[in-house]
Amino acid sequence: MDFLKLAEERYSVRSFTDKAVTQEDLDKILKAGHVAPTACNIQPQRILVINSEEAIGKLKGCTKCHFNAPTALLVCYSKEACWKRKYDGANSGEIDASIVTTHMMLEAASIGVGTTWVMHFDPAAMREAFVIPEDLEPVALLVMGYPAEDAAPIAMHSEFKEMSEIVKYNEF
Repeated sequence: MDFLKLAEERYSVRSFTDKAVTQEDLDKILKAGHVAPTACNIQPQRILVINSEEAIGKLKGCTKCHFNAPTALLVCYSKEACWKRKYDGANSGEIDASIVTTHMMLEAASIGVGTTWVMHFDPAAMREAFVIPEDLEPVALLVMGYPAEDAAPIAMHSEFKEMSEIVKYNEF
C-alpha cells in the first residue's frame, strides 16, 4: 500500500472481534518495532506482549481504555540503555519508544490489525500488575485486534488544519 494512503486510512480502532491476533501477525508487528530507528541504534525499547486472559484482566485494572482488545503491547524504555544528550542530559527513551510504537501501529494497519495508541493508563498500576522493573519506563500502550464490523473512525478523523498553520519555513 502507498504510505500516504496507509497513513490517511489508519484510524484508532475501539471495537474489536474476539479473535486473537495470530502469532504470525504479532510477529510481523513486533518485527516492525524491532527494526525501528532509535538514537544511535541503542534500542532501549522493551515490549511486553499482553495477550493471555489473565494478563488482559490485569490490563483492565490499569486503564479504562482497553476497548476489550484481545492483545496489547506495553512499550517501555530502559532508562539505563537509552542515549543521553551531552548538552543537557536529556534522554532519547520516550522518543525511541514512540518511534517503535508508531512503526508497530503502521505495520498492524498494513496487515489488517486495528490498533489504538493509549497513553491513558496508570504507570504505577502497570508496574505492580506486570512486575515492571524500576529501570523500565512505560510510555505507550498499543491495544490491538481485528476490527469489528462496526469499527469506524471518529467523525474528526479526516479533519486537518491548513498546512500553513502547522508548517513554517526558517522562522516562527
